[in-house]
Amino acid sequence: MGLDYGTRTVGVAISDELQMTARALEIIRRKESGKLRRTLARIEELIAQYNVSEIVLGLPLHMDLSVSETAKEAIGFRELLMRRTSLPVTMWDERLSSVEASEILRMNGIRKEDEKEYIDMVAAKVILESYLGTLGGEGR
Repeated sequence: MGLDYGTRTVGVAISDELQMTARALEIIRRKESGKLRRTLARIEELIAQYNVSEIVLGLPLHMDLSVSETAKEAIGFRELLMRRTSLPVTMWDERLSSVEASEILRMNGIRKEDEKEYIDMVAAKVILESYLGTLGGEGR
């Protein structure tokens, strides 16, 4: 499972059983940035539904590799995920994932003003695909 953590949303992507491809799944939205109980509960539901064995969580570093405030929040979210799910959670550099996601949406005919409906889950897909690409076809 790939996750793109944001202050009010978490984009979700899932891989196939062979861990060769990823697909955008959904965006979990919340009204307040610190309210994570329902977000975590939904992630747990998806883990059970898709038999997830590992989570890849985007790490939003600055272009100079320094740690952003959102990256600090994502690291804290990782700790919550590991406690709640008992699954390994790999942090993955997500620099430019939103740019790539935006390009994918444009190529698929999504207008710029409609991107917010899809961008986070497509970014999660980009993050997960990047991670899966490093596995060398071995899967996990």
